[in-house]
Amino acid sequence: MPTASTPEVVLGSISFSPPRLKCWAVCQSRDPVPPPALRVVAALGTPSPSATSSPRQPLRSQQTPLSSDPQKPLHSLAEPRPVSPATAPLPSAPPQSLKAPALHGRGAWPGMDRETRIFAESHFRGLRGRLPCRAFPTPDHVDFIEKPDSFSYTDFFKGYLLPNVPCVFSNAFTEGWGSRRHWVTPSGKPDFDYLLRNYGNVVVPVANCGVQEYNSNPKEYMPLRDYISYWKEFIQQDYSSPRGCLYLKDWHLCRDSSAEGVFTLPVYFSSDWLNEYWDYLDVDDYRFIYMGPTGTCWSVNICGRKKWLFFPPGQEEALRDCHGSLPYDVTAPTVPDSCQHCSPPLEVMQEAGEMVFVPSGWHHQVHNLEDTISINHNWVNGCNLANMWHFLQQELQAVQQEVSEWRDTMPDWHHHCQVIMKSCSGINFKEFYHFLKVIAERRLPLLAKETGPGEGEGNEGPGLGPQQAAFDIGRIAEVLASLVAHPDFQRLDTGVFSPQPEDLLQQLEEIVAAAASL
Repeated sequence: MPTASTPEVVLGSISFSPPRLKCWAVCQSRDPVPPPALRVVAALGTPSPSATSSPRQPLRSQQTPLSSDPQKPLHSLAEPRPVSPATAPLPSAPPQSLKAPALHGRGAWPGMDRETRIFAESHFRGLRGRLPCRAFPTPDHVDFIEKPDSFSYTDFFKGYLLPNVPCVFSNAFTEGWGSRRHWVTPSGKPDFDYLLRNYGNVVVPVANCGVQEYNSNPKEYMPLRDYISYWKEFIQQDYSSPRGCLYLKDWHLCRDSSAEGVFTLPVYFSSDWLNEYWDYLDVDDYRFIYMGPTGTCWSVNICGRKKWLFFPPGQEEALRDCHGSLPYDVTAPTVPDSCQHCSPPLEVMQEAGEMVFVPSGWHHQVHNLEDTISINHNWVNGCNLANMWHFLQQELQAVQQEVSEWRDTMPDWHHHCQVIMKSCSGINFKEFYHFLKVIAERRLPLLAKETGPGEGEGNEGPGLGPQQAAFDIGRIAEVLASLVAHPDFQRLDTGVFSPQPEDLLQQLEEIVAAAASL
């Protein structure tokens, strides 16, 4: 049962899995993702008529002692913060590609307005070098957002994205998704027949959750029909199998075939630099599908129920063992004694059709309580870019420490550290610069043309207005200045970079100054 510390928005991946699994970051053995990514998790399921007509009360979470029993009933001890209606819808537009699903939500192609940009810029100035993920007090509950029509992008941006706190969106936000209509039976179970007819021959990645390799699970590939055959047998044998508990994870359905109608990208998560970058390169994405029987983990629940444990930023340090490793299962008796003295995690139940926003830096563990299908999206944007940069610096320091004994004898030692870092984290300083450059260059035309929301055309993506572009460029300029000044970046051969990092930084700083009066 893996655990996760990666901040993400889980919304664009699909997973099939047995109940009682655990969560995200630890199991991402295929493509490492910088932990400071955001994540939204949606669970798909067919709501019952009573659930549709009589929504549950939004008393959804509590702080709870660690428990090894995922079936333990939950009772909320804290009234969620009231979620006030927005004064104006402000969602930023997502990067568009043939693979990206359409936007959905209040004001579906909105642009950021000036008031929200100024608010956000003031917020980051007030941090004074502190990481955004650790700048706010830890909440004692997780808010439940009930109605899409009364919750705007501005509400989400100011209330959750900037403060970096989790929240749960009701199933009303996903009721139009094709996966909820087609992938789930009327009784709320996975529709194996539909999945076999439409995707049976697709080869999918499958993790063995019964085998632990370091802090993850070994993975194999098989046709979806073989995995569903295993899953049916697993259910028939009272959720057991000599093959162990297998979990379908990291299936790139959006990349491998058309995802039209499977899900609609909620406008709250539309400023998605990570997938914008990979769509631009046309080589990969961070939208996944997970599936599995009882005994597995994860989630945008298409169907099934999940139990989440959230640890606020910094608290994961108390979970580390003597080697500095995080536990495979935070409920295990082998968890360090130091954890017994820290605050209990926030506990959330995610029902079918609901989405969970997992902010940057929040270590989390997930248990599947039922047979589950989920859609997940790893996510980075201007609000947590500094977290991503901080993480990359830590990763490089860790690599350098591991190979420090060869520093004086290995030719090009610093270059090899960057190579090792990329193999471990999926990115190094060179690629991080390219990532910043691509996003900046896709924002510059919007400011040059001073296009209003919804009027932009071309590679920038429709709907991304000048205020959002100005905010993004400001965040890129701040992080790029730190990157350019970093001694290890200065050791790179940047002669082939175009534009040169210093020239790009100067250009962005001039634009930030000019955009102050925008």
